[in-house]
Amino acid sequence: MSITQSLQALPLFQGIAEARLDQLVAALQPVKHAAGTSLFKVGDLATHFELLIEGTVTIEESPTTRFELRGVTPVGELGALTGIPRSTTATATTDVAMLSIPVGDLLGFFDANGDIGFAFYKNLLGLVSDKVRRDRRRLDEMRSNIIRTQKAMKQMRETVLAAPENETSKPLFETLDALIDNNRRANYRVTPPAGFASSVRLDSGRFARVLELSEGYLKVEGGAKDLTNDPSYWAGVLVMPTSEILVSGTVVREGEGAVVVKLDTLVDDFKAKLDDYMTRLQLLDYVV
Repeated sequence: MSITQSLQALPLFQGIAEARLDQLVAALQPVKHAAGTSLFKVGDLATHFELLIEGTVTIEESPTTRFELRGVTPVGELGALTGIPRSTTATATTDVAMLSIPVGDLLGFFDANGDIGFAFYKNLLGLVSDKVRRDRRRLDEMRSNIIRTQKAMKQMRETVLAAPENETSKPLFETLDALIDNNRRANYRVTPPAGFASSVRLDSGRFARVLELSEGYLKVEGGAKDLTNDPSYWAGVLVMPTSEILVSGTVVREGEGAVVVKLDTLVDDFKAKLDDYMTRLQLLDYVV
């Protein structure tokens, strides 16, 4: 079976005529890597679109999650075409032969061959939609497990309170109470994307990017000294795409170039505006 015929069997290339796929394959350059070569690592930005033709590549998301790819198949196509930093590490398990093209050249090829580009992106969108649906199903299962666990821990906490006190009562109660509080809905965070970003305007007039939001917490880029001279009290203006609100709170954690602020209770009008923004962010995670 030729490379083109093998590609036609893949979801990403379905519906593209063999002659047109021949043109796409002809635009790619052959590349070889020795066994043990790192093709990319977590956090890398893709510069090329690549097809594995011969050999084996191992994809690792964590020490316990490993996949083996064998040709003919794309390697890291989503990161290459969206600019999303790599979330996995790819290593050549054997000597491998690949076809490669710079992302800019590939986009230029699609501009010049609109029918191929349209079919390719339609297939890519379908693959991403399927992945989102699978992720939603797994998240729903995880959410159900968390709810069951939360209810069980609350029952255990009540049992500890009702039982005669002993040396384990206090640490057991405090541990359960902390776990229950940590699992509260208010602690679930959303990350504003670049296209719907938010920031906080400080007293100095400088803006600091918001990295994460929840009902009770705000994670802001920078250090505590960049935000306030007194970590026990901080105030600023949360600038969202549709509105601005005054927020205040206490710096509770700092590290990795970011500060976490526990927010004070918001007035009703400001809370409604924050809830609206967070709902819009949460909807970005759903296919509706």
